[in-house]
Amino acid sequence: MPVTAATALHSTLCFSSQTPSNAHNPLTNLSAKPTKSLLHKHPLYTPLQTNITTQIQEKILCLEIMGIDSGEALSQNPHLHSASLDSIHAIISFLHLKGVRQSDLARIFGMCPQLLTSNVKSDLTPVFDFLQYNLKVPENNFRKVVNKNPRLLICSVRDQLKPCLNYLQRLGFKDLGNLAYQDSILLVSNVENTLVPKLKYLESIGLSEDEAIGMVLRCPSLFTFSVEHNFKPKFEYFVEEMKRDLEELKEFPQYFSFSLENRIKPRYLEISESRVEMSLAVMLKSTDEEFKELLSGGGG
Repeated sequence: MPVTAATALHSTLCFSSQTPSNAHNPLTNLSAKPTKSLLHKHPLYTPLQTNITTQIQEKILCLEIMGIDSGEALSQNPHLHSASLDSIHAIISFLHLKGVRQSDLARIFGMCPQLLTSNVKSDLTPVFDFLQYNLKVPENNFRKVVNKNPRLLICSVRDQLKPCLNYLQRLGFKDLGNLAYQDSILLVSNVENTLVPKLKYLESIGLSEDEAIGMVLRCPSLFTFSVEHNFKPKFEYFVEEMKRDLEELKEFPQYFSFSLENRIKPRYLEISESRVEMSLAVMLKSTDEEFKELLSGGGG
C-alpha cells in the first residue's frame, strides 16, 4: 500500500481527539498482515486459497479496525473488492467534514456497506444538499439525521428522496423537522411499491381516501408496517373477535403499532372476562398498573 494512502487513512480514523496516539494503537501499523481469524471473515478466503492480495489484506484490516465486519461488507458490496484505500479515505474524510464522528462509522458502514464505494461528488454531496435545502436541516444537525437513518446516504436524490418527499408533502406531511429527525424512514421507502399499497389497504377496509390519509398523518409509522403481517391479522382480530367499530380505528390508528400476541389479545381477553367497558386507546396505552386499576374500577 502506498505510504500516502496509509498515512491518510490513519489520520482519518484517528480524527477523534479521544483516540490515543501511542505505540500500542493498532492504527499506527496498517501495513501489518491481518491475522488468520480476520482472513477467515472475508468471502475471498478459503482454507485452500490463502494467497490473497496485499491490497485485500490491508483493506480487511482497515475495515476491522473501524469495527466493520469485513466479510459482511465485502459480500454485500462486491465493488469493495476493487476499491482503493484512498477512495475509502475520501469518503470518511467527507463524512467527518459533515459532522459524522469516528464512533459512528461502524454502525453507518455496517448498515450501508455500499457507502464505502460511493462517489463523494455525485452521490454524497447531493444527499447533504437535499438535507440542507429541501429538509432545512442545519449543518450542525447533519450527524443527528445521518445516525437516525444511514440509508439516506445511499439513496439517489433525483430518483428516490425528492420524489418521495414530494409525494409525502402532497399527502399533507408539512413538518419537515419530523421527516428529517423522526420519520426519515419514509423518505427511503418506495412510493409505488410500499407507501401507496398501504394506503390502498386502509381504503379497502372501509375508509375513504381522506380518512386513510388522515390516519397516516396522525400515525406515520403506519407506512412502515406490513400489510400481510401487521394490518391484516390485527384488523381481522379487531373485527371478528373484538367486534369494534371502524370509528375507533380512525380515532386511534396507533392500534396497529401494538403487538397482537403480547398486548392486544391479552388485554382484550382480560376486559372480556372482567366485563368492563374500555376504549381502544385506554386499553392499549395504559401501563400494566393502570390497566389493573381500570379493570378493578370498572373500566374507562
